[in-house]
Amino acid sequence: MGPLTARLLMERGQPRSDRLGKIRCLDLSGMELLSEHLDPKLLCRLTQLQELDLSNNQLETLPANLGLSHLRILRCANNRLEDVTALCQFPKLEELSLEGNPFLTVSDNLKVSFLLPSLRKINGKDASSTCSQVENLNRELTNRVTAHWEKFVAALGPNEKAEKVQADFVRSAVRHVRYGPESLSEFTQWRVQMISEELAASGGTRVSDADIPEKPPGVAAASGGTRVSDADIPEKPQGVAAASRPRARLAAMKRLDYSPLNLSPIKRVCASLPAQVEGSQLGLQMEPLHFLQCHSRNNSPQDLKTQLWACAFEPAWEEGRSGATSQTVATCGGEAVCVIDCQTGIVLHKYKAPGEEFFSVAWTALTVVTQAGHRKRWSMLAAAGLRGQVRLLHVRAGFCCGVIRAHKKAIATLCFSPTRETHLFTASYDKRIILWDIGMPNHDYEFQASQLLTLDSTSIPLRLCPVASCPDAHLLAGCEGGCCCWDVRLDQPQKRRGCEVEFVFSEGSEALTRRVDGLAFVNEDVVASKGSSLGTICLWSWSQTWLHRGSKSSVVVVVLARLQWSPTELAYFSLSTCPDQGIVLCGDEEGSVWIYDVRHILKQLSPLPAAPQAPTQILKWPQPGAGGQPVMKTMVNMVVANAAFTYLTALTDSNIVAIWRRC
Repeated sequence: MGPLTARLLMERGQPRSDRLGKIRCLDLSGMELLSEHLDPKLLCRLTQLQELDLSNNQLETLPANLGLSHLRILRCANNRLEDVTALCQFPKLEELSLEGNPFLTVSDNLKVSFLLPSLRKINGKDASSTCSQVENLNRELTNRVTAHWEKFVAALGPNEKAEKVQADFVRSAVRHVRYGPESLSEFTQWRVQMISEELAASGGTRVSDADIPEKPPGVAAASGGTRVSDADIPEKPQGVAAASRPRARLAAMKRLDYSPLNLSPIKRVCASLPAQVEGSQLGLQMEPLHFLQCHSRNNSPQDLKTQLWACAFEPAWEEGRSGATSQTVATCGGEAVCVIDCQTGIVLHKYKAPGEEFFSVAWTALTVVTQAGHRKRWSMLAAAGLRGQVRLLHVRAGFCCGVIRAHKKAIATLCFSPTRETHLFTASYDKRIILWDIGMPNHDYEFQASQLLTLDSTSIPLRLCPVASCPDAHLLAGCEGGCCCWDVRLDQPQKRRGCEVEFVFSEGSEALTRRVDGLAFVNEDVVASKGSSLGTICLWSWSQTWLHRGSKSSVVVVVLARLQWSPTELAYFSLSTCPDQGIVLCGDEEGSVWIYDVRHILKQLSPLPAAPQAPTQILKWPQPGAGGQPVMKTMVNMVVANAAFTYLTALTDSNIVAIWRRC
């Protein structure tokens, strides 16, 4: 497509006219327009234009001086826009469509709401909730920047120059003022800079409250859901205790009904519940923060049956920021995947697939280069379950980029390689593990996955764990039949491989099962595993075990210590680790969270005494209320913590996501 002409605009404009100044509606969609094709000198002649359709083009930016002051409706869907600040030139804009621009994020939606005071609809939805969230963020950020100014001024010397003070304060505010979810950090830092520049220029006069609109009556908090008391978590049906329900295997949990969920997730927040803790140590004090029902079918507050199976914290991709840690967690269960900010309890995103039953989620980050040569970091979330399909979700842009039809049977678990961002392992009830290269998205932001390896197992693989010291060479898996290891080196000719070695937990007559349903590395060498014996978690050395292997196909693990856990015979309580903190976590059938600080064990050069080590502490189920009655028990299927161990998320068998915060 070449440059636009006046004749072309008159042909595609309404009403038909031989004068550009009379056109009110203009359709320029699907013309392969580039940003440089939008000539401000030509478009500014459209003095009465109220509706403009630029969708399905190749725009990366909008010129800043188009002069369309009367524009009320703008459609820019399915382009390649990277920034929205140029939209401030349309102060009367009421409706805006930005769907299908994969480089735009939730932060850009908030910027749009801030820049366009007349906006009523964004992407076909009511903009009022987003506006309310922006108002709350603005108010809190203004308070925090003002407080930072007072501290900054108090520390100044008497001879500081005004211009240098202003510049130093703005840099200091941007560096130190933090609030809200990490996924909104682009917006909050953008606003912090604006607020701090205004404050410094005024000599410290606080931003007027009149500049921050009051929250209208009846609007929900910025969390994106209903914020209520602890009494509003719905009551468990009379006479049915969660722990007494049959513990079904994953593949047998398909629901009979598949009613679609409402896109606005119902959230229940239980505030200030007392934390019941056993064996608490100083430095590991935890308090319950949020209890959420964001996976409910039909958004029903009566849904206490949807089982939640897996969660994972988004890794902190921020470069150059020391001590960066994530507070964003992905959870899955039923037909929904949710992304939650742990600090606020906001459900940032919700993806649902009617008829699916999600069992596993995993994060990766892709570096994508735009046509303009800009490098963008994409946080991608893979989710899989009953249908044997992997869905690749671009979380911050809020859409599914692709589906991999990976297996004919259900996928029990999946994980990305820690060293190769596009390599994904999937493990299925077909007793196969497949290594995929999901590749990089093409110009239409679609993935073309390729199969690299097929690993055969003699039993169903339940947990996957690349070996920490050599993730490109070996993969561990906890299976129904035990713990197995495969050679996953890609420079070997065989593309289909059997188990290389099986690890045995020798306990003689005490061994009740060979199943390993929990598996994770605590550090580069020590592995935590669960399921091979009743009531214990085993810590064993990968390197010492591998030294004894030789050419044997089966080798006894070198046990360093055993951790005391619940004596339950129920299975599929997945453990996790927090390697930076030396912590092991696991839930149980009573709703408790078992926490083990194993740093003293990791320092031991020889195995500890045979007696199991007691947990550092046990977080008891806080029994949130439901219709005036407490939810007495539930099963905690999985527990994870972020790298800094500031937030802990527990998933239950009764459709409750429990979030704890370190005090």
